[in-house]
Amino acid sequence: MKIIIAPAKKMKRDLDTFPIKTKPAFLEKTQILAEFLKSRTTNELKQLWNASDKVVESSQKQLEELDLANQLTPAIIAFSGIQYQYMAPDLFTEPALDYIQDNLRILSGFYGALRPFDGVCPYRLELKTPMVGFIDYSLYHFWGSDVADSLFKNDDLVINLASKEYSRLISPYLSENRRMITVDFLEEKNGKWRTIATHAKMARGEMVRFIAERQIKNPTELQDFHDFDFEFDKQSSTSDHFIFKTNFDFKRR
Repeated sequence: MKIIIAPAKKMKRDLDTFPIKTKPAFLEKTQILAEFLKSRTTNELKQLWNASDKVVESSQKQLEELDLANQLTPAIIAFSGIQYQYMAPDLFTEPALDYIQDNLRILSGFYGALRPFDGVCPYRLELKTPMVGFIDYSLYHFWGSDVADSLFKNDDLVINLASKEYSRLISPYLSENRRMITVDFLEEKNGKWRTIATHAKMARGEMVRFIAERQIKNPTELQDFHDFDFEFDKQSSTSDHFIFKTNFDFKRR
């Protein structure tokens, strides 16, 4: 069983918390993307990133310092968005850290897929980026089935805790022998059950820790997750879509 999560836009360099254990599996393709990004002008990067001048400036500095071989940070620490803050991998037990290295994969527009202790450098490249001027028209087409093939090489089940943007890297390549269970976290707002992005990211991070600390191998065990008062909703769930609902007041947390 593999678990997939999305990356975070916010990244940091941390050379001290954990050592690097492995190299990203698709470095050759990442190098192609790095060379393309470094060949772009400031205006072209601004169009590509679709960001403010301030973000473009900081991201361009990041790009100038980009080195795929040196001063690297383990991926699980390099990403520092809300999901990763609530996952809190620096507090994991040793068995949980071993578990995520074997079973957790961070999907990435730049690296394809990452194991938690793959060494990475900060970058800016969302999977949905329109690749104007690149050899391929989209990153989805560029990565093709590579990531899905690697996930299902020795497993027939993926637990999807990623956003739709990133799970689209896997969903076209499912088959009878390649199953994916998508997990959604819903809250009741104005009489309707909705996904609130920030709260869903918090729950995804907590669920990764829940899975890792319990060393879960059977997907039905996910249904015991109750953080933020989420409860598995058997009535609205299916075998490939687990829905959790809550009325938790996140403002009081």
